[in-house]
Amino acid sequence: MSTFINLLIYGLADGAILALAALGFVLIYKATGVINFAQGEFLLVGAYTFYTAFVLLGLPFTVAVLVGAVVAILLALVVERFVLRPLIGENPISVIMVTIGLSLFLKATVQMFFGTSVRQMPSILPTNSINVLGGQVPLNRLFVIVIAAVVLTAFTIFFRRSRHGIAMRAVADDQQAAMTVGISVRRIFAMAWALAAVSALIAGILLADIAAVNQHIAVFGLLVFPVVILGGLDSVPGTIVGGLTIGILKQMVSGYADPGLAEVVPYVVLVAILMVKPHGLFGEVRIERV
Repeated sequence: MSTFINLLIYGLADGAILALAALGFVLIYKATGVINFAQGEFLLVGAYTFYTAFVLLGLPFTVAVLVGAVVAILLALVVERFVLRPLIGENPISVIMVTIGLSLFLKATVQMFFGTSVRQMPSILPTNSINVLGGQVPLNRLFVIVIAAVVLTAFTIFFRRSRHGIAMRAVADDQQAAMTVGISVRRIFAMAWALAAVSALIAGILLADIAAVNQHIAVFGLLVFPVVILGGLDSVPGTIVGGLTIGILKQMVSGYADPGLAEVVPYVVLVAILMVKPHGLFGEVRIERV
């Protein structure tokens, strides 16, 4: 029982981080129609930016987070304005290849400045353990779940209640109709990329705190694809369900079967979902008439 509880909590923590990362992916896709293959690298850049500000420069935690947010937003705005906006109307394959090239560029840039060695960072969240139903569970994993839940709830309220959130939903539904009522589609595109960068920053910081600051963060970010395929490319609630499902499944397979198999299982789920339900569990089925 204690093993199950440990694996469950670890899986929920991993899934919560995956949900945050996948949220940025879905935001960009919903608003702009772009499949961003560089989402994992946004986590990587966010983690290393925070590490630079917090450890190397010795800034207070809150200031380091603000520095990370500013850098993440600026990077997202530059990418949207100067890399992807000129490609509007181009073949979708061209846009996908650009995001793949962007991921390689960001990874190479991080390696150029920081190398590939693991960087240790002082723990932000408490590392002691508590007893939960007979299992010893690290507090930092519980805090990750709570923080991710708060952030995801805040994003949900933003989309449902705020003026800008409603504008983003309008653009996602119909760009032409949104333009006719005075919504700036370009501004919404930029906002979507900025919010995606912030969600990736938070996910990167949490992952760096419970694990380490290294290149594996980008590899972890690749799990975004099984998450969004499972939950639905255009579904925000689907990112939560997909993230938690993949996180728990990966930990359970690792604990009860084989850690190597656990790395493969999310992609087996991805292929299975594509075969059975290509739009995901919560994805919107769009019927286009020609």
